[in-house]
Amino acid sequence: MSLKIGGTIEKVNGKELFYSEFAEKYLAGNQPVLLTGLMDDWTASKHWVSSNGQPNLIFFPTHFGKSKVQVADCDTREFTDQKRIEMSVSEFVNHWLQGSKENHDVNGKSVLYLKDWHFVKEYPEYQAYITPLFFTDDWLNLYLDNYHMHDDLDADRVSNDISCSDYRFVYMGAKGSSMDATISSVDPGHLFMLMFSDHIVGRQIERQYTANKLLAFVLLHTDVEANMLLFSYHVKAIWLECIQEQNEIIFVPSGWYHQVHNLEDTISINHNWFNGYNLSWVWDLLLRDYKEAKEYIEDIKDICDDFEGLCQRNLAANTGMNFNDFFIFISRFSLANVVELYYLRGELNSESSIWHCSAIIKHFALNLSSIRKTALKMKSEGGKGNLGIINLLETLSDPKFLKLCTGLGRIYSVIHEEENWSCTMKKALMADFAKYGSQVCSPEDLITFIDYAVSKLSSNCDEQNPLLSVLYEIQPHEQN
Repeated sequence: MSLKIGGTIEKVNGKELFYSEFAEKYLAGNQPVLLTGLMDDWTASKHWVSSNGQPNLIFFPTHFGKSKVQVADCDTREFTDQKRIEMSVSEFVNHWLQGSKENHDVNGKSVLYLKDWHFVKEYPEYQAYITPLFFTDDWLNLYLDNYHMHDDLDADRVSNDISCSDYRFVYMGAKGSSMDATISSVDPGHLFMLMFSDHIVGRQIERQYTANKLLAFVLLHTDVEANMLLFSYHVKAIWLECIQEQNEIIFVPSGWYHQVHNLEDTISINHNWFNGYNLSWVWDLLLRDYKEAKEYIEDIKDICDDFEGLCQRNLAANTGMNFNDFFIFISRFSLANVVELYYLRGELNSESSIWHCSAIIKHFALNLSSIRKTALKMKSEGGKGNLGIINLLETLSDPKFLKLCTGLGRIYSVIHEEENWSCTMKKALMADFAKYGSQVCSPEDLITFIDYAVSKLSSNCDEQNPLLSVLYEIQPHEQN
C-alpha cells in the first residue's frame, strides 16, 4: 500500500535551540522535529556500537542476556497488531545473528523487532544515556519513579512490576524490521502521549501525519468502525517523511501517527511521556476507554453488585490507570507545583520584579493551569463525585512525595538555569493547609484547592501577577 508523502520533518541542531523555543514551537505548537547534536558522550553510543559502526550485539547477552523481553514478529499479524513473543535477550540476539548469516526468506526465520524493553527500570545502575533537556519535563516517568500508577493487590503485580513500571524503552531491530502504524491497533493510546526516539545506531525511515481530526471519531466509535476509518485515513493522509540517522532524535507530538522502517540494523531508546502541554489528551483517552469498557459489560449491569467498580478495574487493566489513579496523579502534581511556588515565593519575594518575570514561575503556573482545565473537563465529562482521597498534610510528610518534589524542582532548575535548588517551605504549607482543610476528594475539590493556593501565593502581589495571568488567562489590566 503506497502512502502519500507531502513533505519532510524539520531537522534542527539541538545545540542551537533554546528550551523556550522548543516548548513554544514543538510542544505547544504540537509539531514534530528531528534533532541533532544531543547524544554526545552517551555510554550507549560507546558500548552498543562496534568499531565498524554496526550494533554491538554480543554486548547485550553478555551483560543483560537473562532479561525477558517482548519481541514483535514483523511477518505475522495477530488481530490488528504484529504478533508478540516473549524471549530472553540472549535468545533474541541469537535469532538476529543467525538471520544475518542466512537469508531469512530461505530458512523461514522471521524478522523480529524487540520493543518496549524497560531497560532503565531493570538496570538503574547502568546509565546508558542522559535524557536531553527538551524531554526532561516528564511527569509520567518522574511519578512512576516514586509511585505505582495503579495500586493493585493482585499477587501477579509483584512478578510483573518491571513491565508496568515506566515508559522508557529500548528498541532493537534487524534491517527490514518495522513498526507499522498503517493498520495499527485501534487503541490510540500512544496518540495521547508525547514521544521521542534516540537513534543509537542504524538508519530508519520515519513517517508521520497528524491525526487530530480523526480522534473525535475514534473516541466515539467501536473497534471495527474505528479500524475501518483508520485504514482509510492512513491511505488518504498526507505524510511527512525523514531519514533518521545515527545519533539523531525524533520528537513525535500528541495526535500524530508514526511509522518506522529500519533500513539497517538498528538500536534506539524511546520515551513516552506527558506533561502540562498534553495532560488533557490523557483524560480524553481515559474517558474513551472507560466508555468502551462500560459498553462491553453493559449486559451484566443489572446483576453486578459493583458495576462501576468493575468498569474502573477493567479500565485500569486495559489502559494502565483508571479515573481514581489519574485523579490521584494530578492531585499530587498540583500539590508538588504549589510546593515549588511556595519555595520560590520565599526565595524571590513576591513583591519583587523577579517574581513577575521569572520563567520558572510561569512554567509552574502553566502546569497548574493545565491541571485546573483538565479537572474542569473531568467535572463536566464524567469524573464527578469522589474519585480518591488526597490528604494534603499527610502527603507533605510522605517521603515519596518529597522525593517527587525534589525531582520536579531539579528538572525545572536545569531547564530554567536556576541554581541551588531545594524545597524548604513545608512548615509554611502545613500552616496554610491546616486552615484550608486537609482533603481533596473530587475534581471540584482540586479546582478549589488550586484557586486557594494561588490566592495565598498572590496575596502580596500588587502589579502584574504571573500566576493569575497564566492560570486564568487574565490580562495585566484586568487584575485590579
